[in-house]
Amino acid sequence: MALFAAGIATAGSGAYAATVPQGTELAQKQELVRNNGSEPASLDPHKVESDVEFNIISDVFEGLVAVKRDGSVEPRLAEKWENQNNTVWTFHLRKGITWSDGEPITAEDIVWSWQRLVDPKTVSPYASYPGNMNIENAAEIANGKKPPSALGVKALDDNTVQVTLTQPTAAFLSMLAHPSLVPIDKTAVQRFGDKWARPEHFVGSGAYKVIDWVVNEKVVGERNKRYWDDAHTVINKVTWLPISSETADVNRYKAGEIDITNTIPINQFAQLKKTLPDEVSVSPLLATYYYEFNTTRPPFNDARVRRALNMALDKDIIADKVLAQGQRPAWVLSQPEIGGAKIAPPDYASWPREKRIAEAKKLLEAAGFTAQHPLQFNLLYNTMESHHRIAIAASSMWQKNLGVTVKLQNQEWKTMLDTKHTGNFDVVRYSWNADYDDASTFLNNFRTGDSQNTSRFSNKAYDDALASAAKAADAAERGKYYQQAETILGQEVPAIPLYHYVRTHLVKPWVGGFYSNNLGYFYTKDMYILKH
Repeated sequence: MALFAAGIATAGSGAYAATVPQGTELAQKQELVRNNGSEPASLDPHKVESDVEFNIISDVFEGLVAVKRDGSVEPRLAEKWENQNNTVWTFHLRKGITWSDGEPITAEDIVWSWQRLVDPKTVSPYASYPGNMNIENAAEIANGKKPPSALGVKALDDNTVQVTLTQPTAAFLSMLAHPSLVPIDKTAVQRFGDKWARPEHFVGSGAYKVIDWVVNEKVVGERNKRYWDDAHTVINKVTWLPISSETADVNRYKAGEIDITNTIPINQFAQLKKTLPDEVSVSPLLATYYYEFNTTRPPFNDARVRRALNMALDKDIIADKVLAQGQRPAWVLSQPEIGGAKIAPPDYASWPREKRIAEAKKLLEAAGFTAQHPLQFNLLYNTMESHHRIAIAASSMWQKNLGVTVKLQNQEWKTMLDTKHTGNFDVVRYSWNADYDDASTFLNNFRTGDSQNTSRFSNKAYDDALASAAKAADAAERGKYYQQAETILGQEVPAIPLYHYVRTHLVKPWVGGFYSNNLGYFYTKDMYILKH
């Protein structure tokens, strides 16, 4: 592959900056209120794993690069880069970039941050991510076999970072845009420990800095005048709310207290499309909603039980009737089309419903569950009306089709994540938003030993298929190995895919520049408030 170098971004060319059309009248007060759906577990990029936290982190920190709307990669903290053989990547930082406290951001900050991410002592949910990028020694460090200092990332000087890969990684640059890879300030972390990301100690690198955080009430960001691209920021203050009730979200939106909702309630969607058609935003999203099994806990250590429960769900009803916002029924855990690859579902996905249910009954009986000895288990989900509705629909299908009894449990988001990671569950509701546009972002979660593999699923043929995909020369060849991996998931079913998402929001007509990308992120720095 030829040597590749990104050009230096010119002022205003970036995808992630507010572009205000000429002649637009702006409001005097440039403040935005967005509902974020839940209380963030932390604002430490190495301690978190969901869009609840990454939505805020993406506004208050900056990475080396970002992915533009057209899927291409643009410079951010790094102004240019080059590579040799797609295995040694050299990034040149912008001159004069600083933290929000005015101290310089250096190449050593990148090195230290990435070492902290993979260090087992950090216990990051994303510890496996640099290994999935094939950064030298990253997997061994995350598994405790080598020290963090062995990571294949070094500072050649204050402004130059070199990253060494063990093999070419097709999605490397787009993977680099992930919020877990933003640099964090070593001085702040060492001085304040776990409290470094609290407002009184916060030091960031993004368009905003955290100035207030009232638990279960709000997080507030103020424009960071030291941000390298501050000239293209318009909104001066952003407030992220943690409202998990979708009804309360809409009510506060209607009362003028929220500019952008976190979502739109299922039971209000059709009505809101009629009454506020210009304020309903629906956009495609690379994300899958699923029920994950604890595959080490009987009876879910038996693939027949897991497959039976998958086959007995009528996913068309869940997508088209329970949700009815454009979601698609899911039979693969990644996406039917992603990163240039097409993934086919398992054979049984196309069977008539009656045939699927008959086969599911046979599988359950073979595993020892009959009318006299019915299967019973707990289904855990985080508190939200839509999750409750879906859980009721799924549990009633299992009861009707298989005689299975399901007890519904709900917990707040942070508590559910702890429960999930400690393995104290039977079946848990989860979803995965793609970290980048490639099937591996979904499939790596079921690799043996991956830090996100809370199902504890392990299958050598599956791991081998993903390892081969990572070495593949092009999207077509990668797709062949991803298909092998998905075929194994269709038989082993460590998780039941229910549906592929769309992203829905209510957005006030005076919010300009709103755009939700296919990973589900929308950035405050892209937006502006129109005069109204």
